[in-house]
Amino acid sequence: MTTARSPARLRDLWLAYRLRWKRRRYLFRAWRKSGQLRRVSARAPTFAPDAILAVMTVRNEILRLPYFLDHHRRLGIDHFLIVDNASDDGTAAYLAAQPDVTLWTTAHSYRLSRFGVDWTTWLQNRLCHGHWCLTLDADELFIYPYWETRPLRALTGWLDGQGQPALAAMMLDLYPDGPLGAAGYAAGQDPTKVLAWFDAGNYGIRRQEPLGNLWIQGGVRGRVFFAADPRRTPTLNKTPLVKWHRSFAYVNSTHQILPPRLNQTYATDGGERISGILLHTKFLPEVVAKSAAEKVRQEHFNNSALYDDYYDGLIANPRLWSPQSHRYAGWRQLEALGLMSRGGWI
Repeated sequence: MTTARSPARLRDLWLAYRLRWKRRRYLFRAWRKSGQLRRVSARAPTFAPDAILAVMTVRNEILRLPYFLDHHRRLGIDHFLIVDNASDDGTAAYLAAQPDVTLWTTAHSYRLSRFGVDWTTWLQNRLCHGHWCLTLDADELFIYPYWETRPLRALTGWLDGQGQPALAAMMLDLYPDGPLGAAGYAAGQDPTKVLAWFDAGNYGIRRQEPLGNLWIQGGVRGRVFFAADPRRTPTLNKTPLVKWHRSFAYVNSTHQILPPRLNQTYATDGGERISGILLHTKFLPEVVAKSAAEKVRQEHFNNSALYDDYYDGLIANPRLWSPQSHRYAGWRQLEALGLMSRGGWI
């Protein structure tokens, strides 16, 4: 006897079919865009089976890279796979000289490569299969519970034991106490000593369908730049750390990933699951000049003209600090504020 499938079951099957094809389209795009990349390093990299890799696209980040690389080396990143998108400030030469960096370059459009995701997807699926992979922007510093005393390999080993193939992290905007352009910063300096403040509240969170990820917005950018239209506030949820498989594909930066099960990084039973933080160093003093340049390039947003007011606000060199701002004091403070969690990792 044949039992008719319910309408809800049929909808689920249709959605799963659509998402499989969406993922395949992204993988095909990545393969097609791979022709835009030129490897600078003489030899293709090889890694130990347990190597932990980092992948990213950069443009004109010579100021941030010395500390960024050192921070993630200390965590336990074994090798960096980096695409340089036509930097003209010495970034490419600096990266090419690093022994643990394999560098590719391209002058093609960042926006038309899905903001670099097509390029990094190709690198991940070609080189990261079977490895834990951390996907970042140059203005993000990844931290997690006990990060000062427990290496990243301890975390990934625990995640393997839990059968958890991905770790979520909220992006936390850090800012100075004075006007953005007034703070002093030197390459190699810990940016949290200059960007010492953050918003502890003003965050909205919801489950987003059909991928099932959490969607977080708000913080200082919601408070200062998007108070009149909070729905346009930049997204803060990310899934940067993944045990990579060549069939995976990010959808929108690292905010969403396919297959959808990788977005299930949060508890649904009233408990907590482990999470990290991406300390966001966007608001170093160079942001004022960079915002003027990026407003002209229009490479960082779809419908970039809608964000002209945001760029204008940054170009005006504002002071983001308020009496409600919190001084950054480490991951335990962020856990106490409910912005990250140890989950079951004791």
